[in-house]
Amino acid sequence: MKKRTLALILSSLMALTTLTGCGSNGDGKDTDSGAAENKVLKVAAFQGGYGKAYWEKLKEGFEKQHEGVTVELTVESNIEEVIRPQIQAGNVPDFIYLATGRPDALTETLIKEEGLHDLSKVLDTKVPGEDVTVKEKLLPGFIDSYATNPYGDGKSYLLPLFYSPTGLFYNKGLFEEKGYELPTTWDEMFALGDKAKADGISLWAYPTAGYLDCMIPPMLAAAGGEKAFDDAMNYAEGVWTSDAANKTFETFGKLKDYLEPTVVANANNQGFKNNQQLVLDNKVLFSPNGTWLPEEMKDAPRAEGFEWGFMPYPAFEKGGDQYSVSFIEQMYIPKDAENVELAEEFMAYLYSDEAVKIIAQDAKGVVPVAGSMEIAAEFLDPLQVELLKMYDNGAKALIGVFAATEPVEGLTYSDVYAGTIDSVMNGSKTVQEWQTSLQEATDKMRASIIAN
Repeated sequence: MKKRTLALILSSLMALTTLTGCGSNGDGKDTDSGAAENKVLKVAAFQGGYGKAYWEKLKEGFEKQHEGVTVELTVESNIEEVIRPQIQAGNVPDFIYLATGRPDALTETLIKEEGLHDLSKVLDTKVPGEDVTVKEKLLPGFIDSYATNPYGDGKSYLLPLFYSPTGLFYNKGLFEEKGYELPTTWDEMFALGDKAKADGISLWAYPTAGYLDCMIPPMLAAAGGEKAFDDAMNYAEGVWTSDAANKTFETFGKLKDYLEPTVVANANNQGFKNNQQLVLDNKVLFSPNGTWLPEEMKDAPRAEGFEWGFMPYPAFEKGGDQYSVSFIEQMYIPKDAENVELAEEFMAYLYSDEAVKIIAQDAKGVVPVAGSMEIAAEFLDPLQVELLKMYDNGAKALIGVFAATEPVEGLTYSDVYAGTIDSVMNGSKTVQEWQTSLQEATDKMRASIIAN
């Protein structure tokens, strides 16, 4: 495919955001690996919940290791708006931290227009001061997905800086009070559901149907391995009629009988906190959610002795793999960056123990690398540690997004994929109808995949 300059990428983004103007930075890249004397590394980073202070510390640390290098930081909550005119002027950042899923869709536009640098060299680089490569140090499952390789060509164009696991939240205090044991298999889960029902407690509740996008993949992977998950993300033929899918849908059919009765009525943008409150009130045992839940419900009333607990989704067999979907926040190097090799060194530095400690101390965040929790634990509260140790404790990470497709007229895939759960749970649709409609929708999406 013909390569496009970042100026064209920007103009494409302009069209999306109704802005005008264009610019070009020319083709004068400097990727010379010689002395870094008097070089400026331009770093652009989104300022979100992790703050800004840690970037200043990372800047200082990197400059100390690279004499003659100045890191020029641009850290803003509206980073897309800030760097857009810079790009127009040919002042392309060397490094960008900006996750997918933002309203401006800058990262997605760069992906679509092939504006990202191949990060294979970064993965094969030794982490500064350590006898391990970046690829070896990253936790299993955090690369080789559409979130890091949007083209499916076996290379990485984005790498994770932060991660947020999802799973099942519960009340430790209630489990201790009732003598309940955490289930590790779905059979144990339903046995626990029967015991809880006898105590007047429902097994589970979900905030809204959309949260099932973090529940379906772990069940599918537990039933059919990570290939089943990959097939789902790629709209593979027959993925939703496979043995793994059948087992997943059968499980949802059983879960229908264990759902708290008020959930469907409140499964909307106005009532979702009522469904989350059910856990705090000891009316349900489990709720699928992400690491943001405790903060979101920090001011909510709760039962005496309440204490958050967090676990991955059960396996289907004793000793089987348990999975958890994790969201990641990505970083990347624009293809037209001036100092590509220096940016690669900076990216490798962010995975060093030194950087991991800075990020934990000043951002209260954790980088998905081996040993990060041991470093970060002293700077985080106990609940954060428990949530983020999900993968250290044996759960396997599922990270990925659906393959990019052209719009399919009359079809919103998420409505079929997860949104149908409300209809299944209130009895207006059967599990079989959901399964059939999902496979039909998948066939349409597969035919519309954007080929690289």
